[in-house]
Amino acid sequence: MSDSIAIQDAEVKRFRPPESGAPFNAVEDIIYRRRSVRSYLKKQVPEYLVQRILETGRFAPSSGNVQTWKFIVVQDQKIIKNMEDIIVKLFKRIMKFTDYTKSGSKRKEWFAKVLMRVMPNSFHPVPFWGIKTIANGKMGIWHGAPTVILILADMRAPGHPPVDIGIAGQNMVLAAHSFGLGTCWVSFCTTPLNMDRKWKKRMGIKYPYKLVTSIALGYPRGIPDGYIPRETHAADWYSEDGSFKIIY
Repeated sequence: MSDSIAIQDAEVKRFRPPESGAPFNAVEDIIYRRRSVRSYLKKQVPEYLVQRILETGRFAPSSGNVQTWKFIVVQDQKIIKNMEDIIVKLFKRIMKFTDYTKSGSKRKEWFAKVLMRVMPNSFHPVPFWGIKTIANGKMGIWHGAPTVILILADMRAPGHPPVDIGIAGQNMVLAAHSFGLGTCWVSFCTTPLNMDRKWKKRMGIKYPYKLVTSIALGYPRGIPDGYIPRETHAADWYSEDGSFKIIY
């Protein structure tokens, strides 16, 4: 055996990869069991746990290791309520001009389709349903979570700052789950809050930072985690021998 192969084998053994068919390790178990939580206890998350969660986000990889993120932790319920009021107010205004499902208005339907074309991600049918549900008071923004983590990005950063934010946030929600806490990604807040100058001034948010997403954090009601089957997405696979296959 050559020295290079021996070194590679030693490196592989050092990381102890599982054998084929081995049970899930601790990391896999956390990933598969994590669920989005939309019902929380009123018990507040202690500061030391929040700090540990933020630290896992800080250790996430980022383009050029510039760590484009900025975290704002909000546990003041008055501030959370104020943010929710800003969001609901804008969503009610949007529904006033776009909700054609009740009146059957052709003008509202046309306006809704324009928004879906101009901002396809924000007004995709899924978030559009969410905006309507929130505007009608049938769904909360952060679902009663006692802690909200706002995640901002330095928009001058190299690469794709929102992608870096997503990686950092994933670290944080997995760490939170490992502590027995619940989380939920909430991006409904971004457009309304980014548009509100008074709110940004109050929170000290200035260029180049921009709110990208947020995470609801708290103690979940019940036990929402567990293995739940998900739709399988096919992946194209090009093997070392040059063959091609599709795996599920």
